[in-house]
Amino acid sequence: MVVLAGVAVAAPTGQVLVVEDLDTGERYITQPVDDGSTVGLEYMHSVEKTRVYDEYRVEGQTLVNTRMEFESYGWGLPARVNVTNVNGTFVYDPAEPITTIETLSVSPGRIANHTLIIDDQQYDLVGRTNASDVRIHIERRTLGDVFL
Repeated sequence: MVVLAGVAVAAPTGQVLVVEDLDTGERYITQPVDDGSTVGLEYMHSVEKTRVYDEYRVEGQTLVNTRMEFESYGWGLPARVNVTNVNGTFVYDPAEPITTIETLSVSPGRIANHTLIIDDQQYDLVGRTNASDVRIHIERRTLGDVFL
């Protein structure tokens, strides 16, 4: 019976997107996600002072960069790729994913005003983290995690 209870507590129940402090590990956001969930990061480009949006798709425990939107070309933005112009916004929507990553490091900035969007839920990343550097990643969640 004890073994069965231990197995049940360790059984995976899904996955969560975690936003945690890069230095201390303090968790600011823990949000359930599924394969196919959309994770977006929206901010103001530091030099161009224009909107940038990076979009990712959850695949297992990875984030797959699937789209970028930006309003002007500047440092760090794709200059040598095919983009479409949609109402004044450059959209890079590649046929193949841009990048697959396990951990996304972000330095939320008060001027950039970073916003995290998980599916359709928005989070003020600067306010939630007090502009601390964070690590964003996907974790498997067990029944034991749910009860803790």
